[in-house]
Amino acid sequence: MKSYIFTFFITCFLFSQEFNIARIQYSGGGDWYCDPSSLPNLLKYLKTNTPMVKAGREIKIKLTDNNAKHFPFLYLTGHGNIKFSENEIIELRSILSNGGFLHADDNYGMDKSFRREIKKVFPNKEFVELPHDHPVFSSYYNFENGLPKIHEHDGKPPQALGIYENDKLVILYTYESDLGDGWEDPSVHNDPLEIRELALKMGVNIIYYALTQ
Repeated sequence: MKSYIFTFFITCFLFSQEFNIARIQYSGGGDWYCDPSSLPNLLKYLKTNTPMVKAGREIKIKLTDNNAKHFPFLYLTGHGNIKFSENEIIELRSILSNGGFLHADDNYGMDKSFRREIKKVFPNKEFVELPHDHPVFSSYYNFENGLPKIHEHDGKPPQALGIYENDKLVILYTYESDLGDGWEDPSVHNDPLEIRELALKMGVNIIYYALTQ
């Protein structure tokens, strides 16, 4: 019965509403715009391979834009330095405390600055590593071993790190995985199909979990 109710809910929700991903434009010198084909490819995969036929498009926003609160799913990535203004810190805290969700994907090099800025957003919270049996790894596809490793950088294992607000996961930080590179056009990194499929399927899981938790 639980499975039937869940399937009914998710189908009604995902068929009736357009879903867009809002990519955060930040200052500090980091390339917030990197992997330009990644989100369009993920949304196409979502639309083609799941009931979410109204998967829409990538929309670039600043956290201080008037419409920033209209997007339930925020995405942030890059290689370099991230810097939030005081107003951006306030707005991000407000968005995440009122139903929003942020997926941050380290494209190698943003870890130190991202952790520093998130500490300003939630000074009293720490990242916790999500175990392999966390629902984000089974929300649509099953990932028994947790977050997949897409690109190798430092020989470190991939980690899915989270921050919770009122028992709700509001930030998912995918570290040492590089999902966004796996979402890119095949010619960009020449990844084999099975690697790209792992990245895309994990992206689907993150979106499904974020919208239904």
